Amino acid sequence: MRERFVALARVAPAIIAAVGLAAATPAHAQNNAASAAAKPPAKAGSTFKTPWGDPDLQGAWSNATTTPLQRPAKWAGKAVLTPAEVAELDKDTDVGTDKRPERGTDADVGGAYNRFWWDRGYSDGRTSLIFDPPDGRIPALTPDAQQRATAARQLLQTNEGGRGEGTFAGPEDLGLYTRCVVRAPLPRVPTGYDNNYEIVQMPGYVAILQEQMHETRIIPLDNRPHLNQDVRQWLGDSRGHWEGDTLVVETTNFTDFKGMAFEGSTKDMKLTERFRRVDEDTIEYKFTVEDPKTWSRPWSAMIPLKNLDRHGQQLFEYACHEDNYGMYGILSGARQKEKEAAEAAKKGSR
Repeated sequence: MRERFVALARVAPAIIAAVGLAAATPAHAQNNAASAAAKPPAKAGSTFKTPWGDPDLQGAWSNATTTPLQRPAKWAGKAVLTPAEVAELDKDTDVGTDKRPERGTDADVGGAYNRFWWDRGYSDGRTSLIFDPPDGRIPALTPDAQQRATAARQLLQTNEGGRGEGTFAGPEDLGLYTRCVVRAPLPRVPTGYDNNYEIVQMPGYVAILQEQMHETRIIPLDNRPHLNQDVRQWLGDSRGHWEGDTLVVETTNFTDFKGMAFEGSTKDMKLTERFRRVDEDTIEYKFTVEDPKTWSRPWSAMIPLKNLDRHGQQLFEYACHEDNYGMYGILSGARQKEKEAAEAAKKGSR
């Protein structure tokens, strides 16, 4: 189980210091939540600008929402819910968040969080985050992607414990998430909690910190070329530019390391993200993914990012494996099972 530890300092100045840019930190990027909340709301249609003239996306933001990535079959052909349907969904979220499985079961132990821990958000009124294709569904998989998906399902069914990871000879056999290296592949879609980001800007760069696992994407805006295709990274290689008031970020050079495929993609996926601040409280975040080896066509989704600063909220330090013996327990369990298997084999040979 991962733990969140409270820190009193904001993370934005720390990001800038980490990349050697502290001297250029805009003063308003370090304002506390109270002063941010005290600012009068911007007029409709006004433009948010940094001191050097770029569109201003800075602050703490959350993408928490219970709107599903894909449109469920029960809402086929329906893009937007009625207010009554939204209210019912939000009620189900409140009830379900505090509902526990049968006491003493594995499900109860594994899912013992309640509303104090969860931060799922609520429905935004749409039936899917995906808006293209219009049916709100991920396009058909290519034959090659179908074979990869079948192999992955078989691995989950046959490997010990249903984890798809088998026994563990060492830490490197555990997934990157378990090892607290990377939360998930890009693009990021909402999960149960820690859906929080900090955006910091300076001339020529944008930095995006993900609360979990304290990852920071440094995105240059100077039209430099992508890295050589032989260089692959957990979160790919990002390059950004402005199109009017929209930050456009193109990411390539992904890795094929296990657990780093987005919805079954390959390392050759191309991700295009668009960040546009539409008002004081909201950034419209859109992404498009394309991978001819995986999907029959590109597809796109939109997730609203909500401003945390203006509502007195902020990011906290995320400490993953401090005083957390998960990896120790997993590896110790693997050694015990190997010992038991060896003893059983020894007895069988007598």
